[in-house]
Amino acid sequence: MQLFGIDTPARRAAFLAQIGHESGRLRYVRELWGPTPAQARYEGRADLGNTQPGDGFRYRGRGLIQTTGRANYAGTRDGLRRVAPGAPDFEAEPEALEQPRWAAMSAAWFWQSRGLNTLADAGDFFRISARINGINRATGEPNGMEDRRKLWAGAKAALGVA
Repeated sequence: MQLFGIDTPARRAAFLAQIGHESGRLRYVRELWGPTPAQARYEGRADLGNTQPGDGFRYRGRGLIQTTGRANYAGTRDGLRRVAPGAPDFEAEPEALEQPRWAAMSAAWFWQSRGLNTLADAGDFFRISARINGINRATGEPNGMEDRRKLWAGAKAALGVA
């Protein structure tokens, strides 16, 4: 967290809540696969860079924030190599994002690269959640928002954030 500026109690609380939700309380570093209807739609999604048959499954969510899609695996590789030159080629070896070091570093890099420290400083947990997992059209809220808020409350209490 320190390497990516997640260095205040407010930032840490928001980060821990988000990775707690995304990873099923730090149990999963690979997306559970059904496939669900949403997962089936990963296949062929140009916005994710999934251009080859099988990319949807191959580049399913991995890491503590669940990096998803060929393009995002390549972006994570490029971003992490700026601070960790020995980072694997996640596009060529997607399973490497399941290793503890890379699962954690990829989440922290994603956080910094999406400007989430600034949102955490402002206490804008809604926008943090939306940037990580989008908005559910049915509810108008980011997916899993109730759970994310509970985890955030717990993390703030543990870290002494008002």
